[in-house]
Amino acid sequence: MPSTLPAGEPAPSDGALPAAALSELGDRPFGLYVHVPFCAVRCGYCDFNTYTATELGPDVSQATYPHAAIGELQLAARVLGASGAPSPVETVFVGGGTPTLLPADDLVGVLAAVQRAFGLAALAEVTTEANPDSVTPQSLQRLRDGGFTRVSYGMQSAVPHVLATLDRTHDPERVPQAVAWARAAGFDQISLDLIHGTPGESLADWRSTVEAALALDPDHISAYSLIVEPGTALARKVRRREAPVPDDDQAADSYELAEELLGAAGYTWYELSNWARTPAARCRHNLGYWQGADWWGIGPGAHSHVGGVRWWNVKHPAAYAARLAAGRSPALAREHLDRQTRRTERVLLETRLADGLDTGLLDQAGLAAVPGLVADGLVARARLPERLVLTLRGRLLADAVVRRLLP
Repeated sequence: MPSTLPAGEPAPSDGALPAAALSELGDRPFGLYVHVPFCAVRCGYCDFNTYTATELGPDVSQATYPHAAIGELQLAARVLGASGAPSPVETVFVGGGTPTLLPADDLVGVLAAVQRAFGLAALAEVTTEANPDSVTPQSLQRLRDGGFTRVSYGMQSAVPHVLATLDRTHDPERVPQAVAWARAAGFDQISLDLIHGTPGESLADWRSTVEAALALDPDHISAYSLIVEPGTALARKVRRREAPVPDDDQAADSYELAEELLGAAGYTWYELSNWARTPAARCRHNLGYWQGADWWGIGPGAHSHVGGVRWWNVKHPAAYAARLAAGRSPALAREHLDRQTRRTERVLLETRLADGLDTGLLDQAGLAAVPGLVADGLVARARLPERLVLTLRGRLLADAVVRRLLP
């Protein structure tokens, strides 16, 4: 698979965490991510840890996967219970892959296992990703009745030739149906994921996509700039000059157009690539990642973080299931984040947020860079204690801003 895992020290076979990490439980929100590593087809731009049926091998299947995932949930409850289980889970995010390739009953069964192992907060946010062609009115109703509150559809584009370049197989006309079915089922929030910068996509194409998404009145929209990841089919096409390299200037134009159209429709950005109609519609699970919360990642290749310890699971579903069946943790390796690394990561991530970066996280060199960033129109000062918030120009140059804050 194109995606790779970082190096790190070996993780203990029982999944145990240091007492210092466990002592921080409860200081921050706690969430669960469940990775469902299955797709009907492999999209040419994707480097996620996903597998089609022909890539799984003989010892693992979609039918057996929920049992393995529940096994890791039980392991997580034992490990975290070593110093008292964390507060009830505040967010659950089922991602992929295409989670809704699994029967709705299986996804609901995994969520029920979360409830048994940890408990769910009264107003927990429970999200599943879905492709528009992987749901039905009946499956969505089962998910909603089973406790899911939020669905995030991979719309990507409303333009057929753009979808074809991305190897997306759904019919654009299916998206309005899928949104309507989710509304009828009673989901609290519906999100649409969009991608701009696909080779061959014009600015007019992108306008059509954003306007088509807005016509569906979602609660939340994510709009990501396409990155040509090494090792993907799209990267090979670009290398062979069968597809043009994405243009940075057009990416900036597309971002500004998205901000213009979404802002006019009443959506407000809260992270560089995410807009919500109201503060309540922000994705709380993803905010946990960006704000340094704790989470346990269930599934092959999933990453976790608790109290400054970050670890990641073996990649292949067969290896993952085999470890759990043998009573071992599926964690492959882990790393301990020292104080400086944790501070650096907070600057990297919180700079991306509309709520801004607390200047108390900056060292003297970072603080010295602030006046120049303000003068250059890249950040604005907001609120006390002072926070730095990216301007629109700063959002387009966010990486450069971070480099100046972390010299």
